[in-house]
Amino acid sequence: MKITAIAGERRPTLHFLREIRSASPVFLGTDIDMSAVLHHRDTVHKYSYVTYVLHAAARVLAEHPEANAAIRGAGRPRIAHHTAVNGKFTMDRTVNGRRVVLSAVLPDLERTGLAGIQRQIDHYRDGDPELMPEFAGTRLLRRLPWPLGGLLFRLGVRPLARRGTVLGTFAVTSLGHRPVDDFYSVGGTTVTLGVGRVAERPVVRDARVEAAPVMRLSLTFDHRVIDGAEAADVLAGLKDALENFTTGEEE
Repeated sequence: MKITAIAGERRPTLHFLREIRSASPVFLGTDIDMSAVLHHRDTVHKYSYVTYVLHAAARVLAEHPEANAAIRGAGRPRIAHHTAVNGKFTMDRTVNGRRVVLSAVLPDLERTGLAGIQRQIDHYRDGDPELMPEFAGTRLLRRLPWPLGGLLFRLGVRPLARRGTVLGTFAVTSLGHRPVDDFYSVGGTTVTLGVGRVAERPVVRDARVEAAPVMRLSLTFDHRVIDGAEAADVLAGLKDALENFTTGEEE
């Protein structure tokens, strides 16, 4: 047995997990028939599935301002309703030989088309996190002593005026590149979406059973901010947007 201090590369994740302990998560899930999305990918452009989810979720949350919000405080809680819809997405990256999770926030997604979302995702996925200025704060947290790093993280994310910029107003995380069907996560936002794999599954169409590309989509919501009915409406809106995606919605 070898016992060592936690690696610096994991410190940002631990600071984040400590900060979100006050959340009251509740979990929902549904199946999404991705036939329309796959048709769009085959005929227009092979955007990533995460891009489609970010695109659809931003438009649905713009119609549900109660879910596009953040909360702070226990004794006298306050709610911030964001005017923009900023989507956070997570990435599996290797830093200094260690596998870690990094995240980036894409602003104003309710006004951004698929091509614009994909460009931003590619920018973060193709860039070097050790050199990109967007990850300067993450690199600083790795170097600071644990108590000081925790204090700096709290000062950065707790103010409601900053929350939507640094943590996003909703989050999307995906394990769809692996044989994972269901993925439930708490992303530090009122709504977090978990994207599973797209796989051929039986569906009923016109009273007949046939195979279709189906994706499992989970939604975790913070019960302090919204209730189950509102969260279910958001998930239903996402299901409708993805299952009825048309070429006219690409930009």
